[in-house]
Amino acid sequence: MHTQTLELAGGTPGLRHSLRVLHFGPADGPKATIQAALHADEVPALLVAQALRERLQRLEAEGQLLGRVQLLPWANPLGLAQHLLGHHLGRFDLRDGLNYNRGYAELAAAAATRLHGRLGDDAAANAAVARQALAEAAAALTADNPAKDLKRRLLQLAVDSDVVLDLHCDGEAAMHLYALSPQAAWAAELGALLGARAVLLATDSGDSPFDEACSRPWLLLQQAMAPHPLPLGCFSATVELRGEADTRHDWAAQDADAIVEFLRRRGIVAGRPAPLPPALCEPTPLAGSEPVTAPAAGVVVFHRAPGDLVAAGDVVADLVDIDSGERHALTARSAGVLYARCATRWALPGKRLAKIAGTTLARTGPLLSP
Repeated sequence: MHTQTLELAGGTPGLRHSLRVLHFGPADGPKATIQAALHADEVPALLVAQALRERLQRLEAEGQLLGRVQLLPWANPLGLAQHLLGHHLGRFDLRDGLNYNRGYAELAAAAATRLHGRLGDDAAANAAVARQALAEAAAALTADNPAKDLKRRLLQLAVDSDVVLDLHCDGEAAMHLYALSPQAAWAAELGALLGARAVLLATDSGDSPFDEACSRPWLLLQQAMAPHPLPLGCFSATVELRGEADTRHDWAAQDADAIVEFLRRRGIVAGRPAPLPPALCEPTPLAGSEPVTAPAAGVVVFHRAPGDLVAAGDVVADLVDIDSGERHALTARSAGVLYARCATRWALPGKRLAKIAGTTLARTGPLLSP
């Protein structure tokens, strides 16, 4: 294992932050990047990263790594340091309120400029040239504050990877993940290994989250560089490791084993892949995911838990008006799996209380939570 420390741009005299990157395996071969807790208060990802560190060290010592794996055991030192009146707030930059997992640079256009006249009829050779072009485009990015520098560094580390896994969690949730629609087969495979109850797919979820900033440029380059053959050279997924309070050693070990098995299936870890376990769900469009929101302020009383199947019209929660005492039943508009719900029980108007993986809705615009 080789440890790399990257210093981030400073925003305040005397205050510095750095990224820690753990490198495993040979310098050549396929590359995987795994990072934990880009939303720094999503702690289960930090625990899974420690379980992964142990496994990757062992695999490296045994000569079982056929490619490079870089692990960021904490991807957001800025958010780790953000505490306000005893509460850890790691999702948004307190300087300007921007989400740490939104607004990543779109590299496809800059990479396409570098690719003109360099592609031929060999798909594998084209992929290698495109990977280099994306890395060059990322290297040219600039930043003028610590949060932008963090996003720049994370993208530079990951954009030339074959596999990118961004480890998160939700408030209270069943295991679920997000990926690109054209990579549904790989997403379903990862979901089966992790025991996911929802696999949510989109070609553009909106607001440029980290995982799509790594994988979506390949889709755009395919379109821009036609008719030259170009594969989707990066599979990237956001993995939601259940809920905020789900920090258990047995689950962390189980999740780390599943991720290692996925890397084995991608040719990054040696050995014969184990049989794929039965999938607990089929992939569904992210546009069909239904957010159940609070129409007014009140106390939230849930009737459904993460992982429950719901039918259209089922009551998901009650919202209790503390002035009148009235109970307002909040129902599902579509059938599906309730895969996540909020971890707090007081709601203001518009608050997202739960999310259902359905198939009958067709939302437009930004599809992710704020």
